[in-house]
Amino acid sequence: MRNYIYVLFAMMLFVSGNVSAQYADAVDPRIGSGGHGHVFVGANVPWGMVNVGPVQPYHGWDWCSGYHESGDSIVGFSHTHLSGTGCSDLGDITLMPIYGYARTAGPRADFISDIASRYHHEHEVTEPGYYSVLLDKWGIRAEMTATERTAIHRFTFPKGNRYANVVLDLEGGIGDRATETRVLPYDMHTLVGYRTSRGWTNHTVYYAISFDQPIKDLAWDSIDARYCQIFFDVEPGAVVHAHVALSPVSELGALLNMQAELYDKDFNAVRAEAKERWNKELGRIRAKFDNPKDSTIFYTAMYHSLFAPQLWNDVTGDYMGADGMIHRSPDFQNHTTWSLWDTYRAMHPLATLVMQDRLTDWAKTMMAICREHGELPVWHLHSTDTYCMVGEPGVPVLADMILKGVKGFDYEKAFQYMKQSMGDPDTEPERRRFQYRRIPDRGKTELWKYGYLAFDGSEGETVSKSMEYYLAAWCVAKVAGRLGHKEDSVRFHNLSMCYKKLYDTETRFFRAKDKAGNFRTSEGFNPLHQTGDYTEGTPWQYLWLVPHDVDGLIELLGGKEMAEARLDSLFMADSRLNADANPDISGLVGQYAHGNEPSHHTLYIYNYIGQPDKTSRRVHEILTTMYTDKQDGICGNEDVGQMSAWYVMSAMGLYQVEPCGGVYQLSAPLVREASFDVPGGKTFTIRTKGKGTAVKRWKLNGKRLERTFITHGEIMAGGVLEAELGR
Repeated sequence: MRNYIYVLFAMMLFVSGNVSAQYADAVDPRIGSGGHGHVFVGANVPWGMVNVGPVQPYHGWDWCSGYHESGDSIVGFSHTHLSGTGCSDLGDITLMPIYGYARTAGPRADFISDIASRYHHEHEVTEPGYYSVLLDKWGIRAEMTATERTAIHRFTFPKGNRYANVVLDLEGGIGDRATETRVLPYDMHTLVGYRTSRGWTNHTVYYAISFDQPIKDLAWDSIDARYCQIFFDVEPGAVVHAHVALSPVSELGALLNMQAELYDKDFNAVRAEAKERWNKELGRIRAKFDNPKDSTIFYTAMYHSLFAPQLWNDVTGDYMGADGMIHRSPDFQNHTTWSLWDTYRAMHPLATLVMQDRLTDWAKTMMAICREHGELPVWHLHSTDTYCMVGEPGVPVLADMILKGVKGFDYEKAFQYMKQSMGDPDTEPERRRFQYRRIPDRGKTELWKYGYLAFDGSEGETVSKSMEYYLAAWCVAKVAGRLGHKEDSVRFHNLSMCYKKLYDTETRFFRAKDKAGNFRTSEGFNPLHQTGDYTEGTPWQYLWLVPHDVDGLIELLGGKEMAEARLDSLFMADSRLNADANPDISGLVGQYAHGNEPSHHTLYIYNYIGQPDKTSRRVHEILTTMYTDKQDGICGNEDVGQMSAWYVMSAMGLYQVEPCGGVYQLSAPLVREASFDVPGGKTFTIRTKGKGTAVKRWKLNGKRLERTFITHGEIMAGGVLEAELGR
């Protein structure tokens, strides 16, 4: 029934194309909750601090968000969740409504057995900003909705009586371990406290919980209890509301956040506001399709691309900095959850097109992290860098904003921070100030010494790390040129071209070298296998990771004809990987791996060799086979918006291959029409005519476009891009 309703709304949306259409009704939040999508299922608002939703009593890779479609039990509803990651953490401040007493003094398994309840998907409601489920064991209906920093729970107790209670679980998390907790009664309705944990990152979340029913009794050991049961004396059918606010700074901050965002608001009002917020943000792109399924996939992808970066400061502007100190931001909203190795490729370029009002806050947050910590974020989460993944992925994001003219932050200071983050020897005195932070070198000393990371040096995965550093160096060079720093532009450009040093003419792949400049022996080399020289990929996939110099790569491969043959071979190669290959290498077409980010630009390289029809057909293949409207409808980890942003961009026929600067390669759009607002009260529209998976001709504002790309400036000027489709 639920799927029928989604289809009905989607049909209304794609047929009408009305600006006032309810875009949120086209979203199915359960897409990506099966397979290996790892998406968050629950209630939140765009870029909100609070993601409130179910946690299942299962562990393993497919429960990185705490929830998977295959699970049939719930142990509570926590207020922080990751979405689409390949690592697990968070799951802070968990509430679970039950009857009776739970065993909290013995093994945690006994406690879980007491509170866990089975559920069925047909008794589950998921929509943007709202989640509801019937807990079979208790017959309790649990509902929740959210604002930016708060959540409201609505628990309906069918039996009532004085044994009705809500369990506050501060021990449990998603792949982490609680190290310090506090529960402190504030008044007859309210508890405050915090949870400190160690996991993928070490972090503290402060909370305030206020119930609309008076608390009759508490079952707890002390103020540092890991578990607390809050009892109510209620009649059968009674409804208990729990208002929950989080803070990165203090219990007082949580109380102030609750006062600011939930004061005098009831559940239904907050739910309606959350949906309207989603509808507004999803409506940044007004798209029409030939069928409702594509509309559902598109707007669900847009939905997932609006989860992060997440807000990470109180209403006062206070936030916990990367230096472990409390700061107050007078002129920007601080953010967290920076999955940059993934998102610099498509999510952030998408944001520069349709989320421009968010960009200054993001730039200032990244610069604050560097000011407090010594370098730009790599994979920053809750005030701490996990250093997950490789390269300097914050550099392309910041460079892209500068080159596209985003206003409101200091370009010169940002440029210095980019140099500092790249380990530029000229910035050594500044970096030395942060030695107390023990910032890892991550091979940058070798990079500047040899032009690459050596396999007999301090790092593994040296090919991938070097390739990511090269494209970041190119970004620094572009910014240096824009700002008039000619010497820096030359130095960083020369570094970015060092990718050619790693090309092995014997095997015709990029391969690891030692400090003396010798390639690792080719004996036993297999381009179909992932080895310790490559990050979540094989040599086939990393052959194409030169997005900053595609023309140079084509020349390196022997010219356009040879490059085309190699690219064709990529899609025809054997997809079987070695047994110990990383499971993130997924969504395979030959050795093209759409389920992981290093491949995401590769399809568009056909444009550079004069074969745009091949780009369009391959992009169409991925759009229509690797994304579906089913629970397993994403072919790999959603990766905090990147997999979804690739779909949104490519469905509109646009993709930024170069890591910064605003040159968008073109492919046959899947949309029938898509429009979005650009500065100056203008609109940019993409429109298709005819049928087919290739483009016969492009027109920009009625004039023939004799190239396979469009620039950011052309888009920002407004107008109409037309694609006449054919076979």
